[in-house]
Amino acid sequence: MTKIILSVATVSLLTTALSANLNDSEITISSATKSEQSIKDVTSNIEVITGAELESKNITTISEALNLVSGIDYTSNGGMGKSTSITLRGMSSKRILVLIDGVRFNDITGLSGAPFADLMINNIKQIEVIKGAQSGVWGADASAGVINIITKNEKIGTHGSANIEIGSFNTKKASFNISNRTKKAFIQIGINEISTDGFSAQVPNGDNVNDYEDDGYKNTTTTLKAGLNIDDDNKINLAHTIIKSDNEFDGFNAPNDALSKSESNHEFTSLNYNNKNKFSTVNIFAKNSSLNRYYPNGWTKDYNGRVKEYGFKSKVTYNKKDFTVFGIDYKSFEHKNTIDKQYNNKAFFITNSNNLKALLGGDTIVTQSLRRDTYDVFKNKTTGKIGLKHNYKFLKDFSLSANYGTAYNVPTLYNLYSAYGNENLTPEETKSYDLTLSYKNTNISYFSSKTNDMIEYDFSTSKYSNSEDSIEVRGIEFSYKQAVGIESFLKLSYTRLNGESIRRKAKEQMKVSVDYFGIKKLHLNINGIYVGERFDDSAKTKQTGKYTVSNFIANYKLIKNTTVYAKVNNITDKYYQTIDGYSSSPRAYYAGLKVKF
Repeated sequence: MTKIILSVATVSLLTTALSANLNDSEITISSATKSEQSIKDVTSNIEVITGAELESKNITTISEALNLVSGIDYTSNGGMGKSTSITLRGMSSKRILVLIDGVRFNDITGLSGAPFADLMINNIKQIEVIKGAQSGVWGADASAGVINIITKNEKIGTHGSANIEIGSFNTKKASFNISNRTKKAFIQIGINEISTDGFSAQVPNGDNVNDYEDDGYKNTTTTLKAGLNIDDDNKINLAHTIIKSDNEFDGFNAPNDALSKSESNHEFTSLNYNNKNKFSTVNIFAKNSSLNRYYPNGWTKDYNGRVKEYGFKSKVTYNKKDFTVFGIDYKSFEHKNTIDKQYNNKAFFITNSNNLKALLGGDTIVTQSLRRDTYDVFKNKTTGKIGLKHNYKFLKDFSLSANYGTAYNVPTLYNLYSAYGNENLTPEETKSYDLTLSYKNTNISYFSSKTNDMIEYDFSTSKYSNSEDSIEVRGIEFSYKQAVGIESFLKLSYTRLNGESIRRKAKEQMKVSVDYFGIKKLHLNINGIYVGERFDDSAKTKQTGKYTVSNFIANYKLIKNTTVYAKVNNITDKYYQTIDGYSSSPRAYYAGLKVKF
């Protein structure tokens, strides 16, 4: 009898924490077509990190979470809060559009896309990673793909959660979330604060990080969500996020620099009116992104950027599963202070999806997207995307999908108008495709992207310019996840880039995660990553790859809705650097407590 009870308990835990990762048909996504769909009906190559997985692994930062995804590699200029770059299928951060609940997070004042270093995990429902060219749906800066971070909407009633954590480098974390929802309205408030003394951002390769001064970091993220149901068919929703951070870093070739500091103050707001009628659903929206960086010691100039967006979209469903999404949007991009310039963008977009029954012995889903963007400083851009997914009838859970898309990346205002700028720059242009074979929880993909007119710094002219060379990235991805009996869960992936090694991009990666639920109330996880050949310089003399890092996690359920946990990062105390001369964390220990009510 005891064994039966234990088996039931382990099955319950496994189902609660990880079933969404195993059974994709239960996941609903919204980023592939700007419309909610079951993931099994999406043609795009997509991976979802669920809130359950984030909680079970006690993940702290978004970049740490994204490193779970196949095809994603990251480099960092030191520890927490230091400049972090994400690459997706060999394409850099500035070619990935990052959204928080659909609001742009890409920094219009910078050169590297979204400031991932300031993104912490708190009250997240899921993270959607759509791979391949997505400008046909989302517009500029989605050449490599789209990452949409979606926060939770709590259910009816009053709910709350609290989390405290302490650990190595005098790290302290505390978060609190509370919400109240009725049939008429809801409000949700959250605050997440983390501080750490950290370790030196710069350390000459081979030196001991303990021989240099510490570079600390502090982040406070506050969120507010509220909504009003005017009636069953009309709703208004508001979301507002504030991210404030203080960071210490090392200046160029100055590992003991104790003066360089930066402050960030980012704010993101969205206001949505939603109407549902018997013909369609309509969303009228206003969004604002404000990203501000300050350097109190005068290390560099201050940067203030803002993106304002207004528009509407409508979804019309026909023939039960077929639908069309169309709309218009207007964006203004502004870089204040050092540049004091702006440009504007107007666009029309349409996506159509059809589920064709009994074609080729199964279901065939065909999705087409088209978008027209007009700018006041660039030539107009027309981009598109087409995807096909066939679910075979003769073999259950077997499918084949293919996607082709065009995309573009616009120059930032810094690229255009700074002292190193070039007003004659044109947008980069990308074409990409992928083929994916899926069977149950196994996926194998081949992908290819080719970019023309890449924007690069020209040392001969000390200006930014469009490269005359085309850059092509090709590779394969493999992912697999499976419950092993009723007590364990296995997840692994492998990515390899074909052709010549690209600077600061890993040639190959393997990621493994194993969860064990065989002891009542206890969940154990060990996960690791192998990073293959990666060079920090074009001459291939500075190797920053060829290492394995593993981590350990233990969660113990004390009582209902109360869990204690412990983490050990970098179990083997592996010495490695993702960028030559910039340190990575040695072995570190953390412990925490979570309570839900």
